[in-house]
Amino acid sequence: MWRRGGRGAARSADRVPPAVSYAPQRDGQPDPGEVVWAWVPYEENDGRGKDRPVLLVGRRRREWIGLMLTSKDHDRDAREEARAGRRWMDVGTGGWDRERRPSEVRLDRVIVLDPTAIRREGASLDRAVFDQVVAAARELHALD
Repeated sequence: MWRRGGRGAARSADRVPPAVSYAPQRDGQPDPGEVVWAWVPYEENDGRGKDRPVLLVGRRRREWIGLMLTSKDHDRDAREEARAGRRWMDVGTGGWDRERRPSEVRLDRVIVLDPTAIRREGASLDRAVFDQVVAAARELHALD
């Protein structure tokens, strides 16, 4: 089931599987395999949210499909996160974080972004790490 996010910028996934690919290009335009910044609503869907990095994994029609990143270390509270149904995967560091902190990607929540919601390009994720993320996300979601 899709939920519309606050501000209409991002929402949870729907039934049509996205076309997943890896094709980052440093051209100022969003591409799959890149970490970009966008406003992402909180799960409570109460109109609040946060500007955060999102790994673009593919497209569906005109919309981008992504997985949000965080610099918070969820390894410390892994049992609590698992009980809540949240799954995280370490992806390392990259240019999306000015402080170069290690990041984790959330696998259980797919984010749908309107192209106009993407404000800036952060950096590309390494191809091998991208492939691992997509493989892990496919265990939870229908991704082409």
